[in-house]
Amino acid sequence: MRGIREFSDGVMPIECFKGMASLLSTILHRWPPSRYTVWNDAKLLEVLEVMRVKPDFSVKVAVMKLYTTIALCGNGAKKLLEKGESLLHIMVLCMGRSHPISVRIEGFRLAQCLAKNEEGCLKMMSLCCDPFVKAIIDGMSGWTSHSGKIANDQMSLLLEACHLALISRWAGEHHDCLWEHGIDRVLLKLLLHDFQDEPLQQLLSLEEQLSIAREGLKANFLLGLRPYVWDLLGWLAIHCREDFNPNIQGCELRIGILITCACISFVDSIRKGHQICQNDVADTLRSEAASRAVMMMIYSPCKYIATKASDMLYEILRPTSKEHLKRLMHMLKIRPSMDNVGMPNMLQTSINLVALVCYSGIPQYQSHIVENGGIHALMDLIWWCLRNDIHIGRLSLAPHLHNTLSERTCCWICKEDWEGNNILLLYGLWGLAELMHSGSSGNTVEIFGGQVDYTEAQFVSTLQGICSDNSGTSPGIKWYAAFILKYFGLYGFPCKLGRHIVKALNMNEYADVQLILTNGNSLSVHGVILSAQCPPLLPSEEMSHYEKASNGSSGGYDTKSKPEKLHKEIRLSSHVDNLALAKLLEYVYVGYLNAGEEPLKKVKILAKRCNLQSLLIMFGRRHPKWGTPFPRYDLSLALAPAGLYFSDVMLEAKANESISWTCTICSKSVPHMHCHKVVLWSSNSQTIKVPVSWEAMIRLVNWLYTDELPRPPSGCLWINMKSEERLAVLQPYLELCRLAEFWFLEEVQDISYRVIVSCVDSARHLSIKIIKIAADFCIWKLVEVAANFLAPSYRQLCQSGELEALDEEVIDMIRTASVRLSQEG
Repeated sequence: MRGIREFSDGVMPIECFKGMASLLSTILHRWPPSRYTVWNDAKLLEVLEVMRVKPDFSVKVAVMKLYTTIALCGNGAKKLLEKGESLLHIMVLCMGRSHPISVRIEGFRLAQCLAKNEEGCLKMMSLCCDPFVKAIIDGMSGWTSHSGKIANDQMSLLLEACHLALISRWAGEHHDCLWEHGIDRVLLKLLLHDFQDEPLQQLLSLEEQLSIAREGLKANFLLGLRPYVWDLLGWLAIHCREDFNPNIQGCELRIGILITCACISFVDSIRKGHQICQNDVADTLRSEAASRAVMMMIYSPCKYIATKASDMLYEILRPTSKEHLKRLMHMLKIRPSMDNVGMPNMLQTSINLVALVCYSGIPQYQSHIVENGGIHALMDLIWWCLRNDIHIGRLSLAPHLHNTLSERTCCWICKEDWEGNNILLLYGLWGLAELMHSGSSGNTVEIFGGQVDYTEAQFVSTLQGICSDNSGTSPGIKWYAAFILKYFGLYGFPCKLGRHIVKALNMNEYADVQLILTNGNSLSVHGVILSAQCPPLLPSEEMSHYEKASNGSSGGYDTKSKPEKLHKEIRLSSHVDNLALAKLLEYVYVGYLNAGEEPLKKVKILAKRCNLQSLLIMFGRRHPKWGTPFPRYDLSLALAPAGLYFSDVMLEAKANESISWTCTICSKSVPHMHCHKVVLWSSNSQTIKVPVSWEAMIRLVNWLYTDELPRPPSGCLWINMKSEERLAVLQPYLELCRLAEFWFLEEVQDISYRVIVSCVDSARHLSIKIIKIAADFCIWKLVEVAANFLAPSYRQLCQSGELEALDEEVIDMIRTASVRLSQEG
């Protein structure tokens, strides 16, 4: 590092720089802890900025390799992206055709690292979308073949370009660019090398399309790349615009052939329908990707693609469809034993599930599937996945998604993919949602009649639990669970915080707003809940007044000047129905509502006027658009100016001389927050003294209003902190652990405990200080964990005198843990 930092061009040989850069790249690739010191070295990064513009191609390769190994660290990638267009411009140039293949490959590898998560991808697309996409298209299309073979270096470049093209799994403007630059032509060339579409002036008949597709696929050209082709086709379809018109784009024929090829491959896979043997695993992996592509096309938001895929699949399946469907249903009813839950069985189950989801999306087959037990089969599979805690992610079923770079990354905090790591559960819920809303499903008595494993109430409760889970369940799984709940009359998004807030609904306690209907009936509600969850129910002029008063634009206001109860009266239009309003408020407070068909019509009108877009999605028949975030019950807006006007209680943290405190709302000079009794469900006291620091209290309030506790830094940011800094980070969680025990906040205590244990496990030298604080706070569960961490070094700690600061009881716990460890060998 020092050599590169002090490198002076023109004084030292360029070969010296290349050698040092190559060596450092190797070190960073093999030893992740070394990456922090490099990306955090401003002087070294300045040298790289100078060297990356040198015309010497070998220097560009060296710099790109070094950037790539820096970007293997998620924090390093963020640092590089802060360089903005300057770095991305050079990277895209290196990916272009004007550079040698070795330079282009390194450019593509750097781009893959920077685009490892959605945040990085969208950041790059906002800066250089069109040239970036053009470079991908050039990388995927600028190859030549001789006797059906591609040169090794061209094949390496093609693989890197295909892997980078998988950024299509995220929605964004790059999808429009991919279509504009002819991604359809590129994919077709990778599938059917000899296909020529220019001479054809008219559309082909169905038989002609099938003939061209079958003959082309039989050539087995670039079989290793087919999973990429199918995945890209699927992502393009699932994120395609609703009004996409291939006629305008001039690609109708090519899209038609691509859809035909995917449908043929899909039908071939379900016709085999046997357990996977070792010699045909590669073929089955290709079948998985093709089947998934067809599923995404059938459920594409683009009407043209969805209709074309459904019609084509129906025509191909029609001669033997019922026979294949019967065999498919039989195979889905067979559950692998827990001793035999391996990749081959899960892969075949996944393909079968995708096939059933595809069948379920074709209206002509829906009633036949229901009559042959399709709903029961899917419900049993869902129950089996949940009961046995089955977690199979797509990465386990798609080896092409892995590469040498992805296996060496560190410090990446990636937002969980929409499909998550339980692909079987997602497909099961997807198919069940489609069938239950198909009109062929029958009533709940028919569905649950004779069921012994679970009752209707248990199944509904399980689906609500899936929606409420904040600890790993993917957005896609939550969306489809919520869509199935519609069948049982539940519309919305069940959540834990809603279950807490619902206690306030229809209760006068803490209510400060009266909604008065034209018939004289009224409902007592809480202004803070409406301001956070449904602002249109509050008059706009009142909201603007609250915001103006709260943001201090006129010097702020003192809470002492506010009346104890606002009792704002809001008279509603004669068009507002009493029952519809009650149901809408149920959604606002709880996160979901329970309603039959008749009142639902009026609730829809009210929801539209209140602009509740998430609820309107639930009222529609369309499936959630892939990638749509699952709505969160979030009251944090209540802490914004408009919500603070409704504050009626103050949380006061422990005084701290190091904090100079001023408040725009009141004259209090100690650290405090203006909150709401309806959220805290607190007593009549106007001030609650919270015996924790300010840092701990803001984390507590965040949990109370969002059901989420902020997490500390992780990865290299945590590892490279000084011990004092780490203790300062953990101190609020230690305080919350103690507070939660007295305030009966079990979830806060559990989360805080897990945060502390996780952090101390990666920095065990902190155990002495943590065990002392935990003992002082009487958090004995944490003392025991810290004692186990200290057990291996008990003798050394005794000799060094480090244990002298601890109570004898705590020392005995460490000694006992040490003896137990030695007995266990």
